[in-house]
Amino acid sequence: MSEPDRMRADLVVDHRITREQEQLLTDALTALGFAPSTRVLQPRRVVDPLPWLILVSLPLHAFLTTVGNKAAEAAYHRLQNAVHNLRASSATATAATPPDPSRPVVLQDPATGLRIVLGPDLTSDAYQQLLSLDLTQYRLGPLHYDHTRSRWRSPLDEAQPTD
Repeated sequence: MSEPDRMRADLVVDHRITREQEQLLTDALTALGFAPSTRVLQPRRVVDPLPWLILVSLPLHAFLTTVGNKAAEAAYHRLQNAVHNLRASSATATAATPPDPSRPVVLQDPATGLRIVLGPDLTSDAYQQLLSLDLTQYRLGPLHYDHTRSRWRSPLDEAQPTD
């Protein structure tokens, strides 16, 4: 993203903040797609100190949306790694408890009962699609990733006549 495409984030920093502390925040804002600029407040002689150390002025909706998306992206990577590690640890199970590769990890929505089956061979693209999947289009489930069609689908929903 070029500098003109980035949203501005103006930081007003208390003079007691170190350059390293300021840099941590500007680096974080830059990573989120903002173009931060910093202004250090000069020492003031007042009875009441400022109620903040750093004031960040930026478009809040865009900021919160971006943070939410980054958190979802990190969560998806953690989920993908957890499923992969579960499969790997089951492959090293003892002879007393042999692994059962046909047993997938299943996510279930408690309100609707809709299930999503996470098989052992899911690709990064499959997990990425899962993040943006409109679950309201499914009624019966369970959802499986169809590698041939490169999409999530529910054969039971597809078999139902449309209204």
